[in-house]
Amino acid sequence: MGSAYQFHSWRVFVIVCALPCVSSVVALTFMPESPRFLLEVGKHDEAWMILKQIHDTNMRARGQPEKVFTVTRIKTPKQIDELIEIESDTGTWYRRCFVRIRTELYGIWLTFMRCFNYPVKDNTIKLTAVWFTLSFGYYGLSVWFPDVIKHLQSDEYASRVKHFRNEEVSHFVFNFTLENQIHSNGEYINDRFIMMKFKSVTFEDSLFKNCVFEDITSLNTYFRNCTFVNTTFYNTDLEQYKFVDSELINCTFFHVRTGCQISFDDDYSAYWIYFVNFLGTLAVLPGNIVSALLMDRIGRLTMLGGSMVLSGISCFFLWFGTSESMMIGMLCLYNGLTISAWNSLDVITVELYPTDRRATGFGFLNALCKAAAVLGNLIFGSLVGITKAIPILLASTVLVCGGLVGLRLPDTRTQVLM
Repeated sequence: MGSAYQFHSWRVFVIVCALPCVSSVVALTFMPESPRFLLEVGKHDEAWMILKQIHDTNMRARGQPEKVFTVTRIKTPKQIDELIEIESDTGTWYRRCFVRIRTELYGIWLTFMRCFNYPVKDNTIKLTAVWFTLSFGYYGLSVWFPDVIKHLQSDEYASRVKHFRNEEVSHFVFNFTLENQIHSNGEYINDRFIMMKFKSVTFEDSLFKNCVFEDITSLNTYFRNCTFVNTTFYNTDLEQYKFVDSELINCTFFHVRTGCQISFDDDYSAYWIYFVNFLGTLAVLPGNIVSALLMDRIGRLTMLGGSMVLSGISCFFLWFGTSESMMIGMLCLYNGLTISAWNSLDVITVELYPTDRRATGFGFLNALCKAAAVLGNLIFGSLVGITKAIPILLASTVLVCGGLVGLRLPDTRTQVLM
């Protein structure tokens, strides 16, 4: 944090991020197999035992451990791999592999198309609209927020720039930091620039004669249309691209440092982006708690539609955000509201589809969600620094419209899963 913020190896970061994934894989080994899958492969006894285990666990939680689990009828899922059985005894191994792959893909396609058949067709269309609008607005603004805050910082930083014109300095030793300055039409004769840091400094139409630059570190610093005569550069990072339309006469360069010379002790731009995202992510916690406590009380539809409409309204108030603190506060409010919509949308999606179409429908909507996220990132990212009106109005409109569509979905709070 602050001046202690440092870059570390990206490999450590990747390993730390991989730990939850690894722990999930380990946890999956202790999960029981899907009863539907066991029924499909003919293992009815194992499916019955798993269902019994689920029943007994739920009954103990309800305070009814004496209730006995009974099954009167098992409906076996229809098999679609008759071609595999035909090819299992005849044909070569690659022929069998081809038939199996073709059959599996055909089965996936049939299951996908069944998501658009009665009685779930209307629900699929409405869920498609809700998933797309929520993802488009959420991920689009998530990228837009940090960039807009950084843009506000840049504007505020640029408004504090200091201008120095027609300076005449000779036989002087500069050994301090220069920051956010513009020097125009200056003359520097027999001056020494020793162990200095230049940050966002521009020299324009200036003359440097018999000067020495030694142990110089620069960031966003340029010499435009300047003239250097009999000047020595020793152990600096002043590469050629920093001399824009400048003339160097009888100048000498020793030990020029090349490459990225950014020091994060001086520049917190990268740190700030991570910190803003951290605050936005932290605001998700209360939203998760609220949605967990109220979802069964107020209903999934009320939480979904209400959260999306309120998120759209909160986006509109971004229009009046003129400071970093105000924008960060609106980001936290927005994330806290939208996470409730995400939670309720996940529950509604699972409860609206029957078992034989649930995973396919949920996977299709998640894929659509990612496509909407990419589209939102492209559109909102292209508008950073141009205008705030279009992203705000666009996000508000799609979220409110998606919330209103979500309210038209059937209520699943008391519905038995199909």
